[in-house]
Amino acid sequence: MLTVPRRLSAARGALATTLLTLTVSTGVAVLTGVAGPAPAVRADDVRDSQREVLRTLDLPAAWRVSEGEDVVVAVLDSGVDSDHRDLAGSVIEGKDFTSGANPPGVRPLRLHGTYMASLIAGHGHGPGGADGVIGVAPRAKVLSVRVILEDEEPGFREFNTAERYENVVARGIRYAVDHGADVINMSISKELATREERAAIRYAISKGVVLVAAAGNDGAEATDAGGNAPYSYPAAFPGVVSVAATDRGLRRASFSNRNPSVLVAAPGVDILGAGPGDEYWVGRGTSQATALVSGVAALIKAKYPEMSPVLVVQAITAGATRRPTGGYDTGMGFGVVNATRALAAAARISRHTLTAEGAGGHDPARPLGLAVEPVRVVHRDRDRINLYGGVAVAAGLGAIACLVTIAVLVGRARSSTTYQDPGPDAVAAPWP
Repeated sequence: MLTVPRRLSAARGALATTLLTLTVSTGVAVLTGVAGPAPAVRADDVRDSQREVLRTLDLPAAWRVSEGEDVVVAVLDSGVDSDHRDLAGSVIEGKDFTSGANPPGVRPLRLHGTYMASLIAGHGHGPGGADGVIGVAPRAKVLSVRVILEDEEPGFREFNTAERYENVVARGIRYAVDHGADVINMSISKELATREERAAIRYAISKGVVLVAAAGNDGAEATDAGGNAPYSYPAAFPGVVSVAATDRGLRRASFSNRNPSVLVAAPGVDILGAGPGDEYWVGRGTSQATALVSGVAALIKAKYPEMSPVLVVQAITAGATRRPTGGYDTGMGFGVVNATRALAAAARISRHTLTAEGAGGHDPARPLGLAVEPVRVVHRDRDRINLYGGVAVAAGLGAIACLVTIAVLVGRARSSTTYQDPGPDAVAAPWP
C-alpha cells in the first residue's frame, strides 16, 4: 500500500512497500534501489524467488482445481503495464480516474499497479510459461482502473488535494462492477471513509463481486491503548476482505495494522513481482498480501462463478491455516490464507448460493436511511378497534365469572356428602 498524505495511499516507506529492482550478478540475486533498465534475469531466479510464497499458499495443488480462467480481477491502483511479458494478453485497459492531475504529456509510471497485477494474474513467459512471475490465478484477466498516482509523479500533490478526485475510489468500484469484474483488488488506503465509497461497496456486493483491500502499514507506528493501529479504508468497510501481512515466519509483520477489521493474513515480506518494462521487483507491505488473497478469490470464482461474495469469503476464512489461539485475533484475523483448503471449503458450501430477492430489499446504489419508495401510511378505524376491544374485554370477564360459579357449585356438592361411621358393633357383609 503506497502512502499518500491525507487521502489515498498505496503503501510505501521504510515499513511499507519497498520497490526494488531484482538484478543478477554472477548468478547471485542482488537487490538494488535503482529503478532503471534491469539486466536480464534468469527464469529460475524469478520463479525460485517465488517458491516460498507458492508453497505457503499451497498453489501447485490448488492449480489442479482452478487457475482462475474466465475471471476478471479489477486492479484499482496506479495503472498496469499491459506490455510486460508476464502479463501480455491478460490486461484490459480500463478508465483513468486520475486524468488531469499530471501535466499534459506525462505518462503514468504504473509501478505499484503492475506489481500487484503480476501477483494476481502473472502467467510467466517462455516455453510453457516457465519463465518470469507466476500469479496466484495465472489464467485470470486483469481490468486496470487507475485511481492513484505514484509518489514520484508530478501530479501527486494535485491529485491528493484537489476536491474533484475525492471519490475516485467509489467511482472506480462502480466502473469495475459495470465492466465485468468478479473480484476487485484494492491495495490502497485512506484514513477517512465517505458515503459514496460505502454505497459503491454495497453496490459491488449486490452484484456478486468480491472486494479485497489492504489493512494498512501503520502497525509499527501510532497505536491506541489496546495496541491497535488506525482503521484503513476501504479495508475497514463491512463486506470488504481486510488483509494483513505476515513475515517470512508467517507471523504478523511488524508494519501490518492490527485492528478488528482484519479478516485474514497472507505473505507480505520479500515478495517478488513484475515491474514496468519487463523488470522485476521485491517488496513488502499489506499491498502484496492483498493481491495474493485477491488471486485466491479469483480461483474460487472461476470454479464456482455463481457463489455469492459472502460465501467466497467464508471459504477463504474456513481454509485458513496457522489460526491464532482462540481462532481469531486482530493481527492475523482467522489465519493465513491457503488456496487449496479454500477451494475445498468452497466445494463444501457451493450449494448454498441463494440470496434474498423480491420487493422490500434496499437498493444498494442508494445510501442507507433513504427508503426505496415512500412509506405507505395505514389509516386504522379507531371506533371499530374500540368496539372490538370492548367485546373482547366483556367476553373475558364473562369467562372468569363462569369459572368462579363452577368452583362454588363444586364446593357445595362436596360439603353435602357426609361420611356415616357404622360403629363398633357393625358386622361386615359377607363377601359375595
